[in-house]
Amino acid sequence: MECYEGKDCFQLEKKVRAAYSKDELKSMRISGGIEAEHYMKLTRLEEIMLYAKRMKMKRLGIAFCVGLSKEARVLDRILASNGFEVQSACCKICGIDKSELGVRKMGSQKLSEAVCNPIGQAMRLNACDTEMNIVVGLCIGHDMLFARHAKAPSTTFIVKDRVLSHNPAGAIYSNYYLEAKFGLEVKE
Repeated sequence: MECYEGKDCFQLEKKVRAAYSKDELKSMRISGGIEAEHYMKLTRLEEIMLYAKRMKMKRLGIAFCVGLSKEARVLDRILASNGFEVQSACCKICGIDKSELGVRKMGSQKLSEAVCNPIGQAMRLNACDTEMNIVVGLCIGHDMLFARHAKAPSTTFIVKDRVLSHNPAGAIYSNYYLEAKFGLEVKE
C-alpha cells in the first residue's frame, strides 16, 4: 500500500518508465482520462466503447462462449449501433472433436463433442484484422490462450462463473462463502 503514496517498493520505477512505448502511453492516458472524467458513472460496457472511440478503433472482435451466445448477440447489436464494425468467433469454431485433442468430454455417453477452440477464435479475429477484442465468458485457461494468440489487444467484458451468475468477485464479498468454503474468519 505504500506504493499508493508514491514509494517505489520494488525499485522498478526506472525500468517501468522506460518500458512504456508510445502506443502504451496513449492507452494509459486515454484509460486514465476515462477514469478521471467518468469515475462511478459509466458501466464497463460504456467504458469499453468510449475507450475504443478515443483510441480510434473501429473493428472490434468478440470472442465468446457458446453458453453466452445471447449476451454476445446483444453486445454485437449495441456495438454495431454505436458505429463499430463487429466480428465474432464462437468457442466451438472449427468443430474439432474433444477426443482429437485428448480433452475430456462432459458426458461419457456422448459420441461427438466439439472442443472449445480459443486459438481458432484468435486466428479468426486476427484474419478480420480487429483492433480490439472483447472476451465474453471464455473458460479459465481458454481466455489465456486466446489472449496469447490474438494480435489485437483484448479486454474482458464477462468472466465466466457459472455458480455466481458470471460475477466471480461475489465469492470474496460473501462472508458466509469465505468462511464455509475457505475457512476464513471475516472481521468487519
